[in-house]
Amino acid sequence: MHGEYKVPGGKLVVVDLENQDGVLRDVRVAGDFFLEPDEAITAINQALEGASADTDAAGLAARVEASLPEGTVMYGITAEGVAVAVRRALAQATDWTDYDWQLIHEPPQTPALHMALDEVLTAEVAAGRRPPTLRVWEWGAPAVIIGSFQSLRNEVDPEGAARHDVTVVRRISGGGAMFVEAGNTITYSLSVPASLVSGLSFADSYAYLDDWVLAALGDMGIKAWYQPLNDIATEVGKIAGAAQKRMVGPGGTSGAVLHHVTMSYDIDADKMLDVLRIGKEKMSDKGTKSAKKRVDPLRRQTGLPREAVIDRMITSFRNRYGLTVGQVTPEEMARAEELAATKYSSQEWTARVP
Repeated sequence: MHGEYKVPGGKLVVVDLENQDGVLRDVRVAGDFFLEPDEAITAINQALEGASADTDAAGLAARVEASLPEGTVMYGITAEGVAVAVRRALAQATDWTDYDWQLIHEPPQTPALHMALDEVLTAEVAAGRRPPTLRVWEWGAPAVIIGSFQSLRNEVDPEGAARHDVTVVRRISGGGAMFVEAGNTITYSLSVPASLVSGLSFADSYAYLDDWVLAALGDMGIKAWYQPLNDIATEVGKIAGAAQKRMVGPGGTSGAVLHHVTMSYDIDADKMLDVLRIGKEKMSDKGTKSAKKRVDPLRRQTGLPREAVIDRMITSFRNRYGLTVGQVTPEEMARAEELAATKYSSQEWTARVP
């Protein structure tokens, strides 16, 4: 069995092993990390040898930590990263490069249709009828998108939304509210087979699926990192927030994961504050006293037009994993348009948590 895991902010950890009657055998850890002294790698292998295949990541990490020689220096590798790589091997997880990725980047669409497309395309991936897909959104109208479990009245000021002609929609994933405008926001979705994140905890899957965009930002001169649970941040502020939804495939098969990210290119903070109700408790949780400082625009940090930022992100993804241009099929669009009209434009759905 073979498992790989790129440690967030670190290096690739690779584990090869055998599962013999529920026990780990012939464990071999490798990767492009740095580790001193040399005998530490042998100690790690020996610590994992004979472990129960049912041992969770925390238990495996504890075995690794306890085995390390005194004074061990680990760079680009962690005990937790080794444990995750083991769990991914046992789960027979797939890798980004195992797939033929498809790009969808179409003209502006309504907020309700974007919500519906996320649901439909991810369901198609879960059913095996669509390849893993990167979809870059173009917004046809300003919007507030609230999380699946958020209270509508607690998150949105209806008078402010009406004043700025902002559409309010609810998405199928959890997380917080997003304020978006056509030229000021970059949003993308990943619809991926569940096997891509097999062996990862819910939290680890966020970091794993965000890793490519951190590299893309780095290519543009922005040092960014994943900030648990679902933010992408830089030294001068948050620049993006992510959300996920798991979908079960037909007949209870493993299914797919929807992971979408909204990035602020040039946010109008005054308008955002007029539309969203952002409480003091949330500000305290984010460690800042000013909502205006919560999101730092990409325009100022890159100096690039929005379209150039998107092009560089797409190029980075293509260079790492391959990417061919595709489109929403007529059947997918018909289903999405139906959902946009009957579900995502309905007050029943939008106000399901009043």
